[in-house]
Amino acid sequence: MRRDVTEIRSFYASPLGQTAARLIGARLNDAWGPLTGQDVLGLGYAAPWLEEMREARRAVCAMPHGQGAEAWPRAARCRTTLVEDEALPFGTGVFDRIVAVHAIEEATDPLALVRELGRVLKPSGRLVLVVAGRGGLWARSENTPFGDGRPYSRSQLERLVHDAELEPFAWSQALFGPPWERLAGAADLMEAWGSRLVPGAAGVVLLEAVKVQLALRSRPVAAPARARRSKGLTPQPAGLTPTRRTDVEIPDERD
Repeated sequence: MRRDVTEIRSFYASPLGQTAARLIGARLNDAWGPLTGQDVLGLGYAAPWLEEMREARRAVCAMPHGQGAEAWPRAARCRTTLVEDEALPFGTGVFDRIVAVHAIEEATDPLALVRELGRVLKPSGRLVLVVAGRGGLWARSENTPFGDGRPYSRSQLERLVHDAELEPFAWSQALFGPPWERLAGAADLMEAWGSRLVPGAAGVVLLEAVKVQLALRSRPVAAPARARRSKGLTPQPAGLTPTRRTDVEIPDERD
C-alpha cells in the first residue's frame, strides 16, 4: 500500500522535507545539468524536482494509482497523469530523462516497473532511481515517505536495472543526517562529513541507468570494467560516481 499523496505533499512542505528535496536535487542537477530541449518524466512523487527542470522541452509528472495524484504545476497547465506501474500510458522511446522517486520501494513488481521505464526511455536515455538506502536511518523512520516499502542497497539496485535490460552507469548517495526536524539546519555539514566517514549510512541511494542499443549491449566484454565518466557526472559528494559494472560510454548530447 502506497503512502497517500497528501501525506507526501505535507512532508515536502515541511522544513525537513524541503531540506531533503534540496539535497537530492543537488545530486540530480550535477548529474544532468541543463535539460533544454529534453523530454523528462518524473514517476512516483517527483514534483519537487520537476519544478527545477522547467527549461526542459516537456516535463510530465506521473503518479502511481495507489498513491493518488495532485495537480502539477500549480500555476500553469496541468502536466500530471495517474498511471499504473506496469502499464505506463506513453509510447516506446519517448523520454530523454526519467527520475523515479518514491516509486519502486512500494511497487508490487519493481522489475516490471523498471522495465516499463526502460521501454519509454529513448535509446541512450538516462534513468535515475532515487530510493531509500538500506543502511540509513530514513528507511527506519515512519515520519517520512522514505520509511515506506522496501529499501535498497546500491548492489540490489544494480541487479534490478540489469534484470530490466538497462545498464547501471553511475551512482551517488544523499541524506546522511538523521530525519529529525531540529537538525535540518545542520544538514549540509552532515552531508559533507557523512559521505566521507559513514558512507553506508546514507538515507537515499541514487542509481543512474542508461538504455543501450542492442548492438552495443551485444559486444563481448573481456572483463568487468569501471564505467567511463561521462561529461556532467562528477565524483561524490558533488554528483554521481561511475559504477564498476559496465564499460559503456554514454555520448553527451551537448557535443
